[in-house]
Amino acid sequence: MRSILYLIAVILIIGWLLGFFFYSAGQIIHILLVIAIIALILGVIRRA
Repeated sequence: MRSILYLIAVILIIGWLLGFFFYSAGQIIHILLVIAIIALILGVIRRA
């Protein structure tokens, strides 16, 4: 389960980077970053 959360977080961060730097997706693209950070935090909490 933890590896799936990390995989989702990495995919979302890559999507955020692409959307932020290469496309003009507006402010909505930052939701991907927030979701990725939440996934990383959940992974760290569940590991402990």
